[in-house]
Amino acid sequence: MLISNGFLRKLSINHGDVVQYALSCDLGTDVPLNDMLGKQLTFKFSGAIECIYCKRPIKKSFNQGYCFVCFRKLARCDQCIVKPELCHYHLGTCREPEWGNNVCMKKHVVYLSVTSGIKVGITKQKNIPSRWFDQGATLALPIYEVHNRLQSGLLESVIKKSMSDKTNWRAMLKEDIYAIDLKSFWTQHLESHQSEINTIIENNPHFADKHPRPIDKNYDMQSFVYPRLDCPLVIKSINVDKTPSFTGTLIAMKGQYLLFDIGVINIRKYTGYHVEINAT
Repeated sequence: MLISNGFLRKLSINHGDVVQYALSCDLGTDVPLNDMLGKQLTFKFSGAIECIYCKRPIKKSFNQGYCFVCFRKLARCDQCIVKPELCHYHLGTCREPEWGNNVCMKKHVVYLSVTSGIKVGITKQKNIPSRWFDQGATLALPIYEVHNRLQSGLLESVIKKSMSDKTNWRAMLKEDIYAIDLKSFWTQHLESHQSEINTIIENNPHFADKHPRPIDKNYDMQSFVYPRLDCPLVIKSINVDKTPSFTGTLIAMKGQYLLFDIGVINIRKYTGYHVEINAT
């Protein structure tokens, strides 16, 4: 049974008692995946790739779906997206000022989450909880609300001195259960950061008259359960550039990954790739 035929987009993920997944393509039709757990899926990549921004055909994608031209010119591909403390919108040097105003100059949240372990991260306020789903977080707790992306990056740069801001994707895929009280963890951790955070807020001009707001201590930590029948004994990545056709039994979804009995595939890595997917 043909379930999808088009250029891939990142997985659509929504909240539920169990996180709900759907496969998306450029045609705009989402295919629900939760009910396909336990079924065999066959992926056939045609070899065609298109830029997810300008739609031009390309031989190689950059930064998860862009052609080289768009990768070089778009603000969403700039280094400051990975390192928000380097945001330079205020200097007037943003590659896309209108996009920067709509994305970087909106309220952001600094948060703690549990993916492969405890990490600190930032996201636009409106991207909660979708950002946590994309990362495969099982627990999450906002700790600061700030006025823009630069402020969130400056706070994150202090906190990440003593905890990771990265996820080990293999460890994230292996484990769903990580029991910890993030509230208590942050309360204890805050003591080691409070002085430096206060110094940045008081002395950095980017916080003038726009101080961050600590999230209310009564805010509940959120937890998420991902769809899973089993976990591969070995987390082996499927590289569709080398293996353009494969068949496997879908056994789990987490983050932007589909887990099969034969290996795992990061769908976001292959956005813009043309694929035909059949279920049996």
